Amino acid sequence: MRSGHTRRRVIELALASHAAAIAAAQQHAHQAAARGVSRFVALSIEEAAEVEALASLIIPSGATPGAREAGVVHFIDRALATFDKEKREAYREGLRMMRDRRREMFPQSESLAALSPGDQLRFARAIEGTEFFEMLRVHTITGFLAPPEYGGNRGGAGWALIGFEG
Repeated sequence: MRSGHTRRRVIELALASHAAAIAAAQQHAHQAAARGVSRFVALSIEEAAEVEALASLIIPSGATPGAREAGVVHFIDRALATFDKEKREAYREGLRMMRDRRREMFPQSESLAALSPGDQLRFARAIEGTEFFEMLRVHTITGFLAPPEYGGNRGGAGWALIGFEG
């Protein structure tokens, strides 16, 4: 019998521990989607690429779609443009911290997305205990499991992973 957690169990535990925040996030994101928020509003293209790369380490692709395929970065952008706009500056500071830490660890690198998969994991482990990483993790899980019309969970990828039939 395997003693490790499955990806599904990790997501279930994270979802349970953040249920109230996820419910509020989904409601606000739904309202934002109804107003027609455009492609990237709160994040620049470069910031979105870094957020997407880190979110893809939180919920990786593999035998099932991960955060990238589910379009989680679009949910996060909508969140930062609407119901979580007070966290926009925290994201900017977190992204600056990420950039500085990445340059410290990998001086020749241009971005997190350009690092090898192994180096990306080393980097994620180095910042895992930060407030920024925790905030991004909550947004990633929320965006992965929210109804698709809220900007993430493209094609119901998150729902399929946990067996939810919509």
